[in-house]
Amino acid sequence: MGSKQSGTVGGPAIPAPSDPAEIRNVVLVGPSAAGKTTLAEAMLAATATITRTGAVTEGTTVCDHEAASIEQQRSICLAVAPIQHGNIKINLIDTPGYADFVGELRAGLRAADAALFVVAAAEGIDPATRAIWQECAAVGMPRAVLIARLDQPRADFDTALLTCQDAFGGGVLPLYLPHHGADGELTGLVGLVTESIYESGELRPADEQVRARIDQPRGELIEAIIAESEDESLMDRYLNGEPIDEDTLIADLEKAVASGGLHPVLPVCSMAGIGIAEVLDGIVRGFPSPLEHALPEFTDPHGRNPRALTPDPDGPLAAEVVHTSVDSYVGRVSLARVFSGTMRPERPVHVSGHGMADRGHPDHDEDERVAHLYSPLGANLREVTHCVAGDLCALTKIGSAETGDTLSDPSDPLLLTPWPMPEPLLPIAVTAHTRSDEDALARNLNRLVAADPSLRLERDTETHQLVLWCMGEAHADVVLQRLREGGAEIDTVPVEVPLRQTFAQPAKGHGRHVKQSGGHGQYAVCDIEVEPLPRGSGVEFADRVVGGAVPRQFIPSVEKGVRAQVEKGINEGCPLVDVRITLVDGKAHSVDSSDAAFQAAGSLALKAAAEQAGLITLEPVDAVAVHIPDEHLGAVLGDLSSRRGKVVGTEPEDGGWTVVRAHVPASELIRYPVNVRSLTSGSATFTRNFESYEPIPDHLITRK
Repeated sequence: MGSKQSGTVGGPAIPAPSDPAEIRNVVLVGPSAAGKTTLAEAMLAATATITRTGAVTEGTTVCDHEAASIEQQRSICLAVAPIQHGNIKINLIDTPGYADFVGELRAGLRAADAALFVVAAAEGIDPATRAIWQECAAVGMPRAVLIARLDQPRADFDTALLTCQDAFGGGVLPLYLPHHGADGELTGLVGLVTESIYESGELRPADEQVRARIDQPRGELIEAIIAESEDESLMDRYLNGEPIDEDTLIADLEKAVASGGLHPVLPVCSMAGIGIAEVLDGIVRGFPSPLEHALPEFTDPHGRNPRALTPDPDGPLAAEVVHTSVDSYVGRVSLARVFSGTMRPERPVHVSGHGMADRGHPDHDEDERVAHLYSPLGANLREVTHCVAGDLCALTKIGSAETGDTLSDPSDPLLLTPWPMPEPLLPIAVTAHTRSDEDALARNLNRLVAADPSLRLERDTETHQLVLWCMGEAHADVVLQRLREGGAEIDTVPVEVPLRQTFAQPAKGHGRHVKQSGGHGQYAVCDIEVEPLPRGSGVEFADRVVGGAVPRQFIPSVEKGVRAQVEKGINEGCPLVDVRITLVDGKAHSVDSSDAAFQAAGSLALKAAAEQAGLITLEPVDAVAVHIPDEHLGAVLGDLSSRRGKVVGTEPEDGGWTVVRAHVPASELIRYPVNVRSLTSGSATFTRNFESYEPIPDHLITRK
């Protein structure tokens, strides 16, 4: 992978936490262009981690350091930005918001203990972000919402808050409200619990006008906090008009956020630095440390003997590679989340990767030595002396490690099941530009697959194409750019769909293979009958030979020859399917007949029968399920019809969504991920699975 500049390594070792309680791992989640990277930059500047704030438009931010990110002016991969706030280390995990890079987002969720959902005040919330919220809810991950970019035209906090509450459901309540000056400009925040104004780094009590404005949302927040409290007497005291002291409310608020029962909303303006201090305080006080986050289940490398580990620095070593990059200076860099134990330099680790062979990641187990440990800050690597349970670190030159692999003690190897990944649905066929580019292409493909579990590499044995299955067009562009940056000159070619053929009608075939060239000759004659079978029946072989016309020892030879021709196809590249071939007669010679001769005769007989019957060309048809909002139903149905699709049903779902089920030729689905996203403003998702082979219209047959 290229970057705008090579990462820097070294310098004196920086302090690293020794207690998981001093760590917070927070993933930034939200739609593309919501302001996540800009927010991370503002937090880095507020904590003096960096001396100058970068800008996405200038390509100078810490998190967007890869060349493709800079060119596209959006995040395309996960990045870590550690900051120190008080005595707490916060690992900010910036993730892409564009749907094509959901693999990076899921890696960030695995590495984190809590999530900040960042929403632009003037924009909506896409379906992908809503789905991620529900995924976090299912596992009890604490969440807060930041309404950002309040300095943009059309920005409206109240409208954005209602949008968040509608999208995310109950428990989403403001903790702060924006405070505006006399000229209407945003100048600070109003704290609902404290009834104070936070402005220009100063804190002052709210005046009567402000108190009146915040009275209703403050009451709703306090009631929600008390409802989550373990003190059952608080609600009665509150309803009876008894004041609840601020310290009690704040303590219960922090517990409610950490338990996932309450999701505070905070306004932020990253460019002006408004709300940044409050977000940092909220992360430290309201989000859990790794000690409070239940760990995923580990097994041995064979998937047996499940074990429940705890984030104990003295426990068995268990870590996971959540991101892999290749830097032009330092080589392969593996970002790891340590779940248990303590990782130290100059120690061996066991690298175990299982369960992703279908994505081009063969199962592997290797022992390697960790030379150095680093704390990553974007592309820069700062050396650390150790990495305890709950922390994130970077390792270099661990050659066998791939994204999703487990790192453990060689004396006690462990395996963590990779996080779930959606299926890549956009195929891109590539070929080396010249023969000299083939080695560079193979080398860079291995690096790409090792780093990106959302990419699937397929070498099609029928079409002989090298196909990269990507998440979408933007993902494909990045994959191709990374290949070219690695020194491989490549071309893209049209994706071919493997075809099949079958008999149009029953037929008979006569195969005669007779040769005499000195010494033993070759002699075999066979007669077959072929009949088409229903779709999906496969290829059957039978014999009705009587009287020993074909000696019993040569009947398997005829079958072998027939099946070899079936796999090759009458027209090469189109295997035969759904036929029954019956050997009915033949002749043999006592000296010149042989296994090879009867194989050849069987092949010739099948060709002769095909010439008599004629062949029907079949194309693969997939069962497709498209999940769409109801307002796009007509457009999607019309588009499926234009793709020769047959709609087999529609299923209404809650919330104004519909699932459309259809059977569509695979050749019509090659660009479908791009088209359906365009038709539905990016809201649609779909799945596809092979259904059957069906006759292709004669005018569309291009392969002979």
